[in-house]
Amino acid sequence: MLPLLQPGDEILYDPRAYGTTGPCPGELVIVQHPQRAELRMIKRIVAIAQDAPAAAGGVGDRYFLLGDNRAESSDSRSFGWVGRSALVGKVTHRFSPAQRPEAIRPGEP
Repeated sequence: MLPLLQPGDEILYDPRAYGTTGPCPGELVIVQHPQRAELRMIKRIVAIAQDAPAAAGGVGDRYFLLGDNRAESSDSRSFGWVGRSALVGKVTHRFSPAQRPEAIRPGEP
């Protein structure tokens, strides 16, 4: 999959997106790194614990995240499933240099 975000792009995100509803596979999220609290990353949700309970140890509200640039990404393949409390917000728009904002739809690019 080609990376949706490119160097120089800026994003908008909604920190309250998951207050009443849960994330869905395909959505881009900002997540706090589980091993380095000062680091925030943008990753795509590819699975929810209810989708694969054996892989997640049967724990709900856990998410498997991958970067769009699979070859270069530090993601759930290295640090495992992340809890809902690590989700900072949902990426809603991206701004590319000299472009108008674009809404993000699950499963893009």
